[in-house]
Formats: sequence, C-alpha cells, structure tokens
Amino acid sequence: MSPVFGHGRLRLYLLKLLEESPRHGYEIIRLLQDRFLGVYSPSPGTIYPRLARLEDEGLVTHEVVDGKKVFTLTDKGRAELNDRMDELADLEQEITASVQDIAREVKEDVRQTVRSLREELTQMARDIGHDNRDPRREQKDEWRRQRDHAREEWRRQKEEWRRHKRQWQEESERWQHEWRRIWEESWGAGGGRQGGHDAALSRMLADFVADVHRSSGAGVSEGALAECRAALDEAAERIRQALRS
Repeated sequence: MSPVFGHGRLRLYLLKLLEESPRHGYEIIRLLQDRFLGVYSPSPGTIYPRLARLEDEGLVTHEVVDGKKVFTLTDKGRAELNDRMDELADLEQEITASVQDIAREVKEDVRQTVRSLREELTQMARDIGHDNRDPRREQKDEWRRQRDHAREEWRRQKEEWRRHKRQWQEESERWQHEWRRIWEESWGAGGGRQGGHDAALSRMLADFVADVHRSSGAGVSEGALAECRAALDEAAERIRQALRS
C-alpha cells in the first residue's frame, strides 16, 4: 500500500469515495489506480476486508446489483466523514503531493528511456551502416587508391627519367666538346690544308664518341662492352689503312 495511507487513512478515503457515489469493490480499485497514475493499485485483498469492516461498523451498507456488491455510505458513515474533514483535507494534500512526485519520477523515467532509446537507435544505425557497406563500393575505392598510387609512381619515375636524360645529354655535350678540344690540339696544330683536314677528322671522331656516348644509356653491360671493343678495333684498323693510303 502507498505510504500516503498510514493507519486509518485508507479507511477514511474509502468513506470519501463512497460519499461521492455508491460503488462496487473493483470500481474503487480502479479509481485509486487512476488517482495514483497506475503506480499504486490496491489488491482486492486490501479493499474488500476494509469494506466488510466498515459495514460491520454500520458506516456503509451494500446491495447486490447484477451479481456485484454495490456499497453505499450510511448516515453514520457520513457523520464520521464530516467529523474528519480537516484530516481528509490533509490527506488530499498529501495525495496530491504524492501524485506530483510520482508524475515527476515517471516523466524522468520517460526522458531517460527516450534518451537511452535514441542512443540505442543511433548505435544501431551506425552498426547497420557499418555492416551494410557495399563490398563492390569498397573494391572500387580500393582500386581507385591503387590506380592513383600507380599514376603517382609513374609520374615520379617519368620525372626521374627526364632528369637523368637531361644530365646524360649535358654530359654527352661536355664529352663531345672535350674530345674536339683534345683532338684539335693534337691533330690540328700543323696548319694549312693538311691541318684543316686533321681538325675535321678530330671533329668527326669527337662527334662519333659523343654519339656513341649518348646511345649507350645509363650503363653498358659486359657483353655489349666486348662487342664494342671488337667493333672499335675493326674501325680503328680501317681508319689506319685509310690514313696510310
């Protein structure tokens, strides 16, 4: 029973409800349940024995209507109720305060329940979104990442290759200039027509060296080097023969 109904309090409130109108036991139970917002609902074992005692004391009487005992307040019961009006007023205030406390608790419980439900729904939405990710979309995203990485790597290698190419061209030009200078100093010092021919030969040899140097790339393998040596020996022999003739 609710703590509002201390000793004799529920007895007084039953007199009050029957003073309003004749009622049967389950109707009284429903009224009390509604009054306390469904939180307090007295059992038949609480109500019917008290109604029986009130009847024994001559405060209420009953008649059977449609198979149900309908209790009515007697004059004696109405007199006792009038004598306890101040006590009833205090009881009504206590019940109102108790109902307000119950309403606040229910409201807070509802808020907490809604808050928890919102959090659960949010988490469920996240879980569903995580579990329902499209594998094909993930594969496409991964393919795009690999493609972009490959493009970036190719761009980097292309820039590196261009840089090496520029360096190689600069180096070839430097070699060509240096070979021309050396051969012109060695072969072109004689002057005259012969000296002019020797200088031309020097330039031809320098151009030849520079062209071979440009064609060799970043390195020469051992097999290619052996073939070049043989080709150079053959070319040198034919050049010597041409010069002796």
